[in-house]
Amino acid sequence: MRRRLAAALTVASIVLLAGVGLITTSLVQLERSIHERTDLVSPARTRSAQLITSLVDQETGLRGYLLDGSATSLEPYDDGRRDQDSHLARLDQLVGGRPGLADDLGALRARVADWHRQYADPVAAAAQRDDLAAARSIDPVNIGKPAFDAIRVAADHLDADLTVRATAARDRVSATMRQLVAIMIIIGVALAAMMTGIGRALRVWVTGPLERIGQDARTVAGGKLDHTVARIGPPDVAELADHVENMRLQLVHELGTVWEAAAKLEEQADALRRSNRDLEQFAYVASHDLQEPLRKVASFCQLLERRYGDQLDDRGQQYIDFAVDGAKRMQKLINDLLAFSRVGRTTEAFVQVNLGEVLTRAKLALATSIEATEAEVTSDELPTVTGDPTLLAAVFQNLIGNAIKFQGPEKPRIHIGVTERDDAWELSCSDNGIGIETDYAEKIFVIFQRLHRRETYEGTGIGLALVRKIIEFHGGTIWLDTDRGDAGRDSGTTFRWTLPRSEAGVSTPQITDAIAPLVAAHEGAA
Repeated sequence: MRRRLAAALTVASIVLLAGVGLITTSLVQLERSIHERTDLVSPARTRSAQLITSLVDQETGLRGYLLDGSATSLEPYDDGRRDQDSHLARLDQLVGGRPGLADDLGALRARVADWHRQYADPVAAAAQRDDLAAARSIDPVNIGKPAFDAIRVAADHLDADLTVRATAARDRVSATMRQLVAIMIIIGVALAAMMTGIGRALRVWVTGPLERIGQDARTVAGGKLDHTVARIGPPDVAELADHVENMRLQLVHELGTVWEAAAKLEEQADALRRSNRDLEQFAYVASHDLQEPLRKVASFCQLLERRYGDQLDDRGQQYIDFAVDGAKRMQKLINDLLAFSRVGRTTEAFVQVNLGEVLTRAKLALATSIEATEAEVTSDELPTVTGDPTLLAAVFQNLIGNAIKFQGPEKPRIHIGVTERDDAWELSCSDNGIGIETDYAEKIFVIFQRLHRRETYEGTGIGLALVRKIIEFHGGTIWLDTDRGDAGRDSGTTFRWTLPRSEAGVSTPQITDAIAPLVAAHEGAA
């Protein structure tokens, strides 16, 4: 494309330069012809006529003197003689050095000199001596008239040559003007033809192919992905069409991949819905069918202990205690699993929640433990967020309950802090308990993971997993602050979590991630 356009512009430039050269040459020639006619030939003819006039004045003055013998009659002669010299000098400037004209002027000058030598000067000399008889002795008819006629012949010859030159100059001016007009017309036609050709070339090389490529691209963009983008135009435009076609093929390939992924995602969604239905059935069974046998086991073991306790030895009593404790722990585990499974089902219960009121509710639920351990629970001024008040209360209850459970040698001191971010609130729960090793910063959030023996600290290992699930269900994240001084034991623990400031729903990936552990647990149980 660049080479073609460069060639077209080069041809146009050559034509323009040639036209400018021809026009310049014609204008120079026109200027020379006008100069020759206006500044040379016409002034020379005028001077030649004025020269003859001055000679006639001289001849008239001499004739008048010869008739009346008065010296005043010679004034025309004197004036004519001065004008003659001026006219000859100007004629020398105008035609001197020009072949033909210079010769004519030389002949005229010689005839004038002959007339002066043979007739005019002798008469003028006699008049100056006041010798009228001597002046009349010079025959004007046989001497003066032939000499003056020779002057007229030479002047006519010079005027004829000047007339020829003037006519030739006029013809050259006319011819040059016609040539200039013709050149202008030719250049105009050539430029118009070149512009038309360049316009057509641009249409064929650029705009036409690009319009075709644009139509093909719009067709593809309209949904007809099987429409091929035609390879058209010069090589570089055709290369552009190839790029667009490659983009179409890549798009078709990627859409095929997306469609396959969408089909797989739909299959996974169907499997997830089936798993959720099975999970709901499992939850129903766990909440109804499993609870009743556990209650019966615990009740009958307690009845067995009351009725036959005096007949059992210490080992038998211990076995009964084990059975009762196992049934109660199983019942608590089922209740915790049910609570864990209910998180993330829906966001319909989301309302504006004052976290200060939620914290107060959590402290009331833990009032017995707080009073028994003389724990001190403080907090910053907590904000209002969008969420489920019951679930958010469970977050505070689990974190404060863990801080009380894993207390150190001193009385528990627990502080709920808050920091404002651009788009979220960052909350924290800090205590002075036994602390958590940094190696377990992620393990503690895994369901059923415990860091201590059951005999040392009671619990099912679901609490922190439930807290994480609730926080993620609300669009936030929770983590163990491992940068708090010495992260070893007896240094206390700080949990940090975020909650969105603006009211925002929970995205599908968050819900899916929230229920994924539950699905895995269900599949493992199955």
